[in-house]
Amino acid sequence: MYIVRRQRNSLILLGCLFLVCSLPARAASPATVTFSLNFPNSDPERYSITVQSDGHARYECSAKISSDSEDRQAYQTEFTFSDAARARIFDLAAQAHYFSGKIDSGNHKVAFTGAKKLIYNDGQRESTAAYNYSPLPAVQQLTTLFQRVAATLEFGRRLVYFHRYQKLALDDELTHMEDEFRRGDLIELQAVKPVLQEIYDDGSVMNVVRARAQRLMETAPNPPATR
Repeated sequence: MYIVRRQRNSLILLGCLFLVCSLPARAASPATVTFSLNFPNSDPERYSITVQSDGHARYECSAKISSDSEDRQAYQTEFTFSDAARARIFDLAAQAHYFSGKIDSGNHKVAFTGAKKLIYNDGQRESTAAYNYSPLPAVQQLTTLFQRVAATLEFGRRLVYFHRYQKLALDDELTHMEDEFRRGDLIELQAVKPVLQEIYDDGSVMNVVRARAQRLMETAPNPPATR
């Protein structure tokens, strides 16, 4: 009887340890911030960026396959934010009270620049706020940051298409990309570094195009180390 009781107590202890060990795994689920924009008749007409607290991110959009075509594609890609941008996003989300209240100005005279939405989720709370224009500085900064990242990713999307189907269009596209980067309209270039590398490595692409791809890669920060 003593042995049976001891075995039963051991099983109970093991069960408790399993439950205790499983709790931190749930608590460690990454928080996420999502920005989405829906702007009919623009290109892309809608997109979203979701970033986790560990920096891993996903971009999804519906856009024209190229400027001279009305055909559209659903595009998805994953990338990793730089540590500085990741920290900035979650700091601004905290300043905006995790989007738990009204963030839209409510001013109907403000020009429509797309239906925007910010979502925060950390497993314990989830809040969503929709807006066209927000007077809150933290929301304004988040909007600018995400829009600049989206502009970078859109160059990546088009470069993938041109490299595969219209290599002669790469020079104009990369020239445009360099110009926008110099103006500060593009950030997080490491998100499109893989396609730039593919273009640079392709001996069938003109040298001037490969040189542009190389210059852009050299300005891109190295991807953050895997956590």
